[in-house]
Parts: sequence; structure tokens; C-alpha cells
Amino acid sequence: MRNIGKWDRVLRVVAGIILISLVFIGPKTFWGLIGLVPLVTGLSGYCPAYSLFGIRTCRTL
Repeated sequence: MRNIGKWDRVLRVVAGIILISLVFIGPKTFWGLIGLVPLVTGLSGYCPAYSLFGIRTCRTL
């Protein structure tokens, strides 16, 4: 079940790509791999933390 709305998903994917790019360009540290979290949650449309706190940014049908 999705709990992340359209704009929230777009922002997560963009932030994830930017953070992952830090592994290859910029400071070249592995801290950029943290970008996998927003990227995966953005692509899947499900955030476990939102579920834990009862937050939904998507429309309910």
C-alpha cells in the first residue's frame, strides 16, 4: 500500500540521485549511499517511517 504522494515521491527520487552521485563525483565518500533510502522509498511509494507515525501524503480513493 502506498503512503507517499506524487510530489513527495519526486523529491525523494531527486534527493536520492543527488546523494548517490556524491559517491562518484564530489567528495567521493560512501556516505552518499544513504541516498538509496529516499530513492527506494520514492520509487516504491511506501515509507516505513510514515507508516509507523500514521502519515500519508497520497490521496485516498
